[in-house]
Amino acid sequence: MESSPPTNAPARPAARPAGHWSPRMWGLLLVLAGNMLIDALEVSAVIVALPSIGRELHLSLAVSQWLVSGFALGFGGLMLFGGRVVELLGRRRVYLAAMAGFAVASVVGGLTSDPSVLIATRFVKGFCAALTAPTGLAIIASAFRAGRDRDRAVSVYALFGACGFTTGLLLSGFLTGISWRWTLLFPAPVVLVLAVFGLSLIPGAPPANTTRHFDIAGAGTFVGAGLALVYGIGEVPAHGWLGLRTLGAFVVAALLAAAFYGVERASPRPLFGAAVLRSGPLVRSMLGAAALNGSYLGLLLVATVRLQDGQGWSPLRTALAFLPASAPLAATALFSGRLVNRFGTAGPIAVGALGPLAGYLLYLSAPARAPYATGVLPTMLLVGAGFVLGFAALNMQATQGIAASARGQAVALYQTAVQLSAVLVVALTAALVAGGSDDTPALWLITAVGAAGVAAGLCGLPRAARPS
Repeated sequence: MESSPPTNAPARPAARPAGHWSPRMWGLLLVLAGNMLIDALEVSAVIVALPSIGRELHLSLAVSQWLVSGFALGFGGLMLFGGRVVELLGRRRVYLAAMAGFAVASVVGGLTSDPSVLIATRFVKGFCAALTAPTGLAIIASAFRAGRDRDRAVSVYALFGACGFTTGLLLSGFLTGISWRWTLLFPAPVVLVLAVFGLSLIPGAPPANTTRHFDIAGAGTFVGAGLALVYGIGEVPAHGWLGLRTLGAFVVAALLAAAFYGVERASPRPLFGAAVLRSGPLVRSMLGAAALNGSYLGLLLVATVRLQDGQGWSPLRTALAFLPASAPLAATALFSGRLVNRFGTAGPIAVGALGPLAGYLLYLSAPARAPYATGVLPTMLLVGAGFVLGFAALNMQATQGIAASARGQAVALYQTAVQLSAVLVVALTAALVAGGSDDTPALWLITAVGAAGVAAGLCGLPRAARPS
């Protein structure tokens, strides 16, 4: 029989009203959002610094692009595996360990002059981001009450993520002017400070009571296939598409992809269930977001080489030239949900995909040394409009019609597609730029990827008109 509390027991403090958080809750949110910002700025920070890194370490563009694709491969290639690690070992333990690993990799990468070590640190940082980025959102979902509190916390978290790319451009442009090493070093002290606060703020949670199966074989074959594919693409400038090294790498990639399929079919707990891919909105969102992200990063790579190596622009001036594409998303991130509530997801996605495609066609037709106002700026403005219209809509559409129990897996697949598009498009763009006398083939590739995004967006329009 349950005993009643003594009459003289102190009364419990009244619950805080919605929207009024304690300093501890604000601190937790700032730790999670701050770390999300660091994860988000890693790609943009390195793109602006690539020419400087390549010159000092004597790296070709086909090699230096690994600093971008290596991070994206660690992030996207191990996203599903990272979710399994967090599930089995617990959020707090994995989150703090990943922050420490990220900081160590930043220091090693900033100090080394060995290209292999530098690329390896980028891959490690990508894996650490694969552990923290989705886990931060899961911690918010459990720490903040459903309703106004949780929506507000998620909005702040998303805002920091949206600001990350712009922040990375500005910091990289400034720091690379001093030394590109500072571009790689500066996240370390920030992450360590966040980790110190996280020790007392990040709540603990018991690991999931499930079969302890990490599926290392599945993760290894999946990421191995990506590594072999990017290696093969990187060999194209030196050996051609039909060279022995190139074809050998492609064969290894195909064999590892087949091995991944076999491992997952035989696994008692595969990294993801194929059933979730039957969702049309999820697949269209994956294709649309992959096209948007991959084509944009490919464009930035071409424009960086043009402006810095071709026209002698400084890293800071280059970074400022790219702001019209990324700053609008950061400025409108908190209001993007209203746009989706007003117009739905299909319309903004389709219209948003048209903007970048038009921008790529403009950049393709402009002379290589065209003035900024008529060459780069119109393209960046159109890309920025595409992100404002489509970014939030793509994220929201990805989970439409997905059962609550499968949403985490759907989001992981969506993020995997976004990051792997960066891996492939950046690698292909670098190979085409490094292997020819001009960048026109690379721009055609970027335009084709943008057109694929438009096709994915248009495919959703007829279905959106039908009653669900």
